[in-house]
Parts: sequence; structure tokens; C-alpha cells
Amino acid sequence: MLPPVPAILLTVNGKPGDPDEISVVWTFVICGKPPQIGISVGHQHLAEKLVDLHKEFVLNVPVASVVQAFDKVDMNSSKVGDKFKLSGLTRGKAVKVNAPTVEESPIHVECKVFHTLDVPPARTMFLAEVVATSVHEGACDEKGRLIVSAVPFFGMSAGSGEFYTMGKLVGHIGQTVGRTDIKY
Repeated sequence: MLPPVPAILLTVNGKPGDPDEISVVWTFVICGKPPQIGISVGHQHLAEKLVDLHKEFVLNVPVASVVQAFDKVDMNSSKVGDKFKLSGLTRGKAVKVNAPTVEESPIHVECKVFHTLDVPPARTMFLAEVVATSVHEGACDEKGRLIVSAVPFFGMSAGSGEFYTMGKLVGHIGQTVGRTDIKY
């Protein structure tokens, strides 16, 4: 019960001749400089095998308008071949890694795996370097600062199984020391 939990759609190339994969995964920030993230994927999920094979993927940050598609992807993990077709989401192309994107997501975080860790009893943790980030126009200001109020991001509430959009601004990092420049 550590809400909120990021709602993230991972995309990765399929095996030759197979459809590309979209999956919902647990994700977390490892470091801001250099930018590094981690994902945790169950052994039973197709995404685990594909990330291990390709060593690169994209994290797509969805918005509230795709919550139904997000849930279809999540509820059909490793059950349906083409989740782009199932969910109605639009396949795009990453800039620096060889993987698809979800075009409805205003943020695409392109990643290359630098370390893999088996987590018993049934998960793999992938630690990855962020090699590129693409952001839809209007999601960030001219300095690259995210404009949360402009984009209806959502997260999952651990302990209730519910999705919530970002709420009211209640403060910012560094407020107690007069800083407003911190973006992580």
C-alpha cells in the first residue's frame, strides 16, 4: 500500500514474425543524473522474455483518456498476440531504440538495459539507462519542466485497485529552502 503507483505501458519489439508487445509493468526511478529507471516483470509475462532478448524498451506514460485501453492491455498480459489491435492504441516508432511507442502517450522514455537481476520467486528486475525522452507539445514548458496541469496523467492506487488522475498541487521539492529549479 504505497500509493500512487505509476501507470506505465512498456513497449518492446516482438520476436521476428510475432507482434510487438505492450505490457503494464512495475517501474521506479533509480537515479536522476544520469537518468536511470528500473522495471519489474513477472516470469510468466511475454514482456520479460522480450526485454531480456532485445535489451531495450520504451516506457509510455499514459493519460486518463486511455484508461480503458490500459486496462485491456493489463488484463490480457501474455494472453493476446497483438495488444495494439486489441486496445486500439496507435503504434509509433522510438527515436533511439528499436522498439515501438504508444502514440497516445504524451511521454516516451527510451531505455537500454544495463543490468538484470532475478528476484525470487517469480520476477526479473531490469535496470536501464534512459537514452532518449520524447514529449508531446504542451506537456513541458520551454525549459523542459513538466506541466502536470496540462496533461491528465493517472496512477494506480495500491491497496484499492483504482486509477486516479493527478490531484491538486500541494507543494514542490525544495520549497523549504527556497528552491524552485528541481525537476525530479
